[in-house]
Order: sequence, then structure tokens, then C-alpha cells
Amino acid sequence: MFTAADREFMRQALELAERGLYTTTPNPRVGCVIVKDGAVVASGWHEKAGLPHAEVLALEAAGERARLATLYLNLEPCSHHGRTPPCADAIVASGIKRVVAGMQDPNPKVAGAGFAKLRAAGIEVEHGLMEDEARELNIGFVARMTRGRPWVRMKIAASLDGRTALANGKSQWITGEAARADGHRWRARACAVLTGFGTVRDDDPQLNVRGIDTSRQPLKIVVDSRFETSPGARLLKDGRTLVAGAVENQRKIAALRAAGAETVVIPNEHGKVELFKLIEDLARREQNEIHVEAGMKLNGSLLQAGVVDEVLVYLAPTLIGDSGRGMFSLPELTELSRVRSLRVREVERVGADVRILART
Repeated sequence: MFTAADREFMRQALELAERGLYTTTPNPRVGCVIVKDGAVVASGWHEKAGLPHAEVLALEAAGERARLATLYLNLEPCSHHGRTPPCADAIVASGIKRVVAGMQDPNPKVAGAGFAKLRAAGIEVEHGLMEDEARELNIGFVARMTRGRPWVRMKIAASLDGRTALANGKSQWITGEAARADGHRWRARACAVLTGFGTVRDDDPQLNVRGIDTSRQPLKIVVDSRFETSPGARLLKDGRTLVAGAVENQRKIAALRAAGAETVVIPNEHGKVELFKLIEDLARREQNEIHVEAGMKLNGSLLQAGVVDEVLVYLAPTLIGDSGRGMFSLPELTELSRVRSLRVREVERVGADVRILART
């Protein structure tokens, strides 16, 4: 049975883990707190793949004080050699008496093996404390490890009547400055930002994170069936870009590669990009969270492909009217019983706008 003190120390571990929100990919976000005689003696958090894990940093800071102490962390310690040695071995060597974890690691290379190694060494192990919070913090990592696909979040800015742009395509700006800044925070936590060729053609976006203190920029992905993206597009100027198409147009592919883009050809039977396979390919590229900012056609196609996990909508207190462009291009329904139902998770005011987070 977990105590109130256990919960408080796990809360601290989760807060530490959240410091890596923008930087740990493809690794999970992990925080660690070491407690002895009711007081925190050391802590650590994982910052970046290849750097020491949270447990190792905390143990190094604790030194001899780790002996017979309790170690709290939001995710099971790793038991395999990756970019760094197994954290479970370091915990065993430290003399830690008890380990409390938020959840088991969904990585098949771990998946309970870390706990087993600790128990075999005589360490008391408990997990499941604040498990929902632990899972939410690493929702993309969990999705990639358990189903072979990243977590896909679709961001939309719209008027109160659900219009994302004028009939001529102009959309800057429907929502206010606070909502746009908030959107960049969601971009920053994602491994990749995905859009379609239509958005690149009409808006020439940079598709990067701005105004957020982060050392990492997400991968930029363009769904472009015929590889029509201009080699001079702004999103190709800085950072990594992947253009996904459906035809083997070697001339256009070569031009995009010369501009610094990576390309992949994943066609479906209709000559479009096979979106489900694209998302699976992104998992193989170790992408945990995908942030979609696209037009109504690609939004609708992604929904129909069954790859969208949640929708992040910013609603401005404005009205555009029926001539404006909608959120999703979907087939006409003739029965209300066939509507797509979502589960609203959050509703918050952001400046003058309202942010709604809903899951499919």
C-alpha cells in the first residue's frame, strides 16, 4: 500500500521527468528521486538520448547516502544495454533498499525484466503509483512500443463555426497570439510535425518551433503524393525534413534531396500516400509523438485512415460563415448514428480563445 509520502515523492519524480518534455525523444521522459529517512537526498532527470539516465544521475549525486534508501521514478529502470548501460545494474550496486515506479516499461526489451533483476538482488519493488500520470507523460513512447505506431495529435485553429480558413485559403490569423504560442509548446513536445503539400504551397510555413526554449527541433514531414514541394520551400531551409510521396518521380525526388530533404515512397492503390503505412514507418524511425498541422483534406484522410489519437482544437470567438474552409473533409453522412464520437479530455481558456483536447 502506498503512503501519502510515496505519492509526494512520485509527484516530484514526475515533475523532474517533465523537464525533458521537449528533449528526450526517442527515449521516454524519466525523473528520479532518492529518499532516506523521509528526506530527499538526491534527484535526477533524463535530458537527452545518449546522456545518463535519471537513475544514474540521482545515484551519482547520492553517493553513499543511497544505501538502504528508497528510489522513486516514473518508469521501470532499463535492464538492457542501449546507448547507456542498464540502470537496474547501477541500482543494485548502489545498495538501494526499495524501488517505487510509476509503471512498467512497455519496451519489449525491458517489460518487467528491470523489476525482476532488482527483486533477484533482494530489492523491494512496487509499481503502479500514479500510473495514469506516468503513462500520460510518455504517451507517445507507450504507443510506439505497444502498437508499433506513434501517438498522433491533430492541431486545428478554427472560428467558432468550425472554419479554418477563408474560401481563398487565407488563415493567418484566426486565433490570437496566446493560442499560437501555446500551439508551439505542443509542437515542441512532438517528435515530428506533419503537414500536406497544399499547406506548404499555400502558406510556405517554416513548420518549426519558435518562442520556446528548446535545444531540439522536430522532424518536419510533408505528405506530397507527387513530390510537388518546391526545393525552395522555407521548411527545407533549416532542420530535418521528410517528404512522403506515392510516385517514383526521380527528377523531383533528386531535386528535393539536393535541397536537403529525405524522401520516401509509400503508395496506396489510388496513387496517394498510404497514410497508415507512413505512420508505421515513422515508428520505425523512432518517432513517439506526431503533431499534425494540415488542411481539411489531409485531416479527413488521416481520420479515415484510423491513425489520429487526439484532436487539439483552438476555437476563436469569431464567425466566418459557410464559405470558409472546414476542419475535415469527410464523406457525407445520412444518419446521425454514424457520427464519429470523441471523448473530451480538457477544455481551457487560452487568451481570448478556447482550447479543446479530445480523443478518438
